[in-house]
Amino acid sequence: MITIFTIPKAFKNKANIIQRNAIGSWTKLFPKCEIILFGNDEGVDKVAQEFGCLHVSEIEKTELGTPLLSSAISLTQEKAKYDTLLYLNTDIILMSDLIPSFQKVKEQEFLISGQRWDVDVEEKIDFRDIDWENKLREKIKEWGKLHGPTGMDYFLIPKNLPDKIKMPGLAVGRPGWDNWLIYQARFLKIPVINATGLITAIHQNHDYSHSPWGRGKKVVGPEYKKNIKLAGGFANMMTLVDADWILTEKGLKKPDFIPRVFSTFSLFYPWRLLLSIKRRLQQFL
Repeated sequence: MITIFTIPKAFKNKANIIQRNAIGSWTKLFPKCEIILFGNDEGVDKVAQEFGCLHVSEIEKTELGTPLLSSAISLTQEKAKYDTLLYLNTDIILMSDLIPSFQKVKEQEFLISGQRWDVDVEEKIDFRDIDWENKLREKIKEWGKLHGPTGMDYFLIPKNLPDKIKMPGLAVGRPGWDNWLIYQARFLKIPVINATGLITAIHQNHDYSHSPWGRGKKVVGPEYKKNIKLAGGFANMMTLVDADWILTEKGLKKPDFIPRVFSTFSLFYPWRLLLSIKRRLQQFL
């Protein structure tokens, strides 16, 4: 079915609760998914054993020690037993709507993502409670906030797609890599599918104090600047506004006409200048 892979932070303080909540939710998906945890930060090996996940300790990193997503993708291609890969951040809780929604997509090539729901989750979720998902959905209704079109924390792709996309050495957890991925898929005419309406991805709010360059709701600093440079600048970045398709209960449908026309022309010079300005503005949404 699906191989899930992620690169956790150290399992300590609030990150311990958040990441256990996320991984615990993934183990409840049906049909059962394979889960791979990358890295050698504190507690990753023990949590992988506890949840029955495959643990890969060695992964390429930047000069400052931040894992490279390209390395995780390459290693996942080697080790995954399923033909569909799902990368997501280790603070994202998934619901039972993931797999039924994915099964509505019949294309051979695709890149599926969606906006996340931001919500405070302070306590460890008891997954023995058969009503845990309904309780969390109620919390989203009352307190959750749907992030803007830049809030892409998960990506579903076929196992062989990275061979075509060829990601540069972009640092995980730093802005830019997800926007570059959307742009590159569009450039290569790989269908980009916005699944916000069907797939519930819950982002557990947290600060960015784990990084000395944590500012507000993101990590800046030298690796942020390097990510933007490796991506080719803001002109080579897109968001879910630029998706080719929207996933609905009845399958795929085209986005509204005007946004679709704009995103199509934004692939070509001189419209890339306008796209660059647009991307800069979207950073502040």
